[in-house]
Amino acid sequence: MNKLTIGICTYDDYDGAFFTLQSLRIHHEEVMERVEFVIINNNPSSAQGKELKKYVNNIKQPVTYLEFTKYNSPFIKGKVFNIAETEYVLVLDSHVLLAPGSLKKLLDYYDSGADKGNLLQGPLLYDDLSHVSTHFDFTSEKWSGYMWGAWATDKRGIDPASKPFEIPGNGMGLFSCRREAWLGFNEKMRGFGGEEGYIHEKFKLNGKKTICLPFLRWNHRFARPSGVPYRVDLKERFRNYMIAFDEVDKDVKQVINNFKDVISKEYIEEVKAELNIT
Repeated sequence: MNKLTIGICTYDDYDGAFFTLQSLRIHHEEVMERVEFVIINNNPSSAQGKELKKYVNNIKQPVTYLEFTKYNSPFIKGKVFNIAETEYVLVLDSHVLLAPGSLKKLLDYYDSGADKGNLLQGPLLYDDLSHVSTHFDFTSEKWSGYMWGAWATDKRGIDPASKPFEIPGNGMGLFSCRREAWLGFNEKMRGFGGEEGYIHEKFKLNGKKTICLPFLRWNHRFARPSGVPYRVDLKERFRNYMIAFDEVDKDVKQVINNFKDVISKEYIEEVKAELNIT
C-alpha cells in the first residue's frame, strides 16, 4: 500500500500544530502506519518554535522536521512536495482538524486511482459542525477583504457520502495531490495572500481539475484572540496577486481595481515594472 505524507507549516502556532497533529494520531490511528509527516517550522527561534521542535520527538511515525527562516509566508507549503518521498501528499494548516474516517477515505480514493493527478480538496466544516462551504466562487470576479473569491456551497457537497465533483477552487487550509502532479507556487511570491484561485487556475491550464471530496471535511480555526503573529501586508498581497494573474493569463486590471484605494499609484507602477506588465 502506498503512503501519504502530511505536511504542516507553522509560524508561532504551537497550540494549533500540537492539536492538529495529536488529533491526526489519535482519531485517525487506523491509517497511521501509512502516514509520514513533514513539519516546517517558520520561526524556530521563538518560544513556540522551540517547543514545537521538542514536540516532534513524540511523533512515532516517520517525520522530517525542517527549520526555514529565509522568509515568512504560507507559500512555504509548497516545499512539502520537495521534501516528501511518498507518492501522495496532503498539506494542512497548523490549526485544522479532519472529520473522523476522512483520512482513510482519502487513501482509499488514491488507492483506486480515481484522483488522476487532479488537485483534491474538501468542504470547510464550520464550528457548528453542521454547515459547510464546498468551494470558492471566482466566477463572478468576487473579492472579499482584498481576497479573490468568496466562500460558497454546492448542494452536492452537503452530504459527506456524495460523489466527488469538480469545483473552481477552495481555501488552501487543506489540499492534496500526487507529489509528481504538484505544479508549485511562483518563487517570487512572499507574505500572505494569493494562493486561492491562482493554484487552481494553474492546474486547469495544465489540463487538470480541482475536485471536491465531500467526505474530506476540515474544521479550521479562524479566530486569533491573541492576534496574528505574522505580518499581513496589503502591498505584498497585491504583488502576489499581480504575479498570480500574470502567470495564469488573467487580466491584472481586476487586481489593480480592487487594491487601488489602499495601494499607492507609485507602488502599482513599481510592481508592474518589476513584472514587465504593461
